Amino acid sequence: MPSKRARKTRPTRSDFKPLRIAQIAPLYERVPPKLYGGTERVVAYLADELVRRGHQVTLFASGDSLTKAKLHSGHPEALRLAGISEQGVFLHYPMISDAYRNADQHFDIIHGHVDYWTFPFAELSPRISSVTTLHGRLDIDALLPVYSRYRKMPVVSISDAQRKPLPSLNWRATVHHGLPGDLLHFNPGPGKYLAFLGRISPEKRPDLAIEVARAVGIPLKMAAKVDVPDRAYYEAVVKPRLSPPDIEYVGEIDEVEKNDFLGNAMVLLFTIDWPEPFGLAMIEAMACGTPVVTRPYGSVPEIVKPGVSGYIAGTVDELAAAVRQAIELPREKVRAEFDQRFTVDRMADGYEWVYRRLIAMRKSRTKRR
Repeated sequence: MPSKRARKTRPTRSDFKPLRIAQIAPLYERVPPKLYGGTERVVAYLADELVRRGHQVTLFASGDSLTKAKLHSGHPEALRLAGISEQGVFLHYPMISDAYRNADQHFDIIHGHVDYWTFPFAELSPRISSVTTLHGRLDIDALLPVYSRYRKMPVVSISDAQRKPLPSLNWRATVHHGLPGDLLHFNPGPGKYLAFLGRISPEKRPDLAIEVARAVGIPLKMAAKVDVPDRAYYEAVVKPRLSPPDIEYVGEIDEVEKNDFLGNAMVLLFTIDWPEPFGLAMIEAMACGTPVVTRPYGSVPEIVKPGVSGYIAGTVDELAAAVRQAIELPREKVRAEFDQRFTVDRMADGYEWVYRRLIAMRKSRTKRR
């Protein structure tokens, strides 16, 4: 069984050889997203960093994407903001076919970010190395037959906790997400409000964030998207609890707005109630020097170091006490934790190690045959 952790050091100059890498992104958001988006944002940072390192990168994504890599358009525009998300079920397959057609002539490895959709293509293409990063939750019973059928496919987890429902998959590494160091700016604080960032949905528990804000008597600003399936929840649970300016919903925000939104916050409330695979908002807050108060689910214990980058608690009273403690944390140490653990440089190191291992393994098998 391979180690969970990808190697932390970059290959030396003598080891370096540029690779031809295909990155397959979801079509739901632009790369990087215009507003909300996790997976597509990570793919954007990784592709650009791999190009910066001298690799030949081809990005399969929506045609409105902005990238330093060579762009292969799978659809002229991202699906969600175009209002056609439901078409993603079939629009991804032509793009994936394009990536795998004569792939061994164009690439050394194909890196998929669309979960199990690449598995049949990879299985039928033994002459090209493939790896898939699983970005979502894996505790969904309906998906178990699919993952069982393709359990030999090399996969990467974005946290160790994400693996727990499916420990028997062919895990090659855990690679935590990373951000460019200059993407979000450190703000020495002290901050003016509590922040909630991400999605309005039951598993994210924005209602709990509102209760905590009221318990400590500090204003709360909520920057989040509301997907179609979650609109009823927003109308019934969240909207009645809003009371601007104390409890304010500001809608989706872009990358530029995120800088001010997180940087001017006293604390990020990440009040989840589900097995979060990673939680990009946590490291975005840390990049701004803003501590995180969150709950002990999924990846959280891997990301937040209590007393350093924030606190982990459970109930409303415990979370309120954690907020009061987090406000006192030195914000420069929160940023230092980000710089040490969650930069795009470290993320790219991890994936380069995975790529080279898989390519070497395929070449070894070919020689033996």
